[in-house]
Amino acid sequence: MILYLDASALVKRYIAEPGTQAVAEAIAAADVVGTSLISRAETAAALAKAIRMGTLTRQEADSALQVFRDEWLSLVRVQATEALVARADELAWDLGLRGYDAVHLASALVWQNGMGEGVTVATFDRQLWEAVESQGMIPYPDDLLAT
Repeated sequence: MILYLDASALVKRYIAEPGTQAVAEAIAAADVVGTSLISRAETAAALAKAIRMGTLTRQEADSALQVFRDEWLSLVRVQATEALVARADELAWDLGLRGYDAVHLASALVWQNGMGEGVTVATFDRQLWEAVESQGMIPYPDDLLAT
């Protein structure tokens, strides 16, 4: 399986919360795992927010951020090019997506086209999950809309 993680899925690798086990299982089953280059900033921001919200202590977040940074180079990182952002522009308009969600969907589509194989997109955002499915890609987890 080729697995694309949006930031909502990627952060679950570093913060124990609902969906963490599903992400771990998907990563373990994947032949290759990738994300958009923007996920680096989104994941760091999510960890900083966890401190502000009291979900993690500063020490726990620092530790999680270090693990994330250590693992970053092991991910395929889809570059945010002008063409990709133009595609995200179209997706945002056509599907009513938020900006970064459109960038994630465009990144997964570009990666899928480049690989010539289906890409499974892990997201815990309902609107993006539905958009992934509408584009003929495989959304993960498969039961997100049931919850």
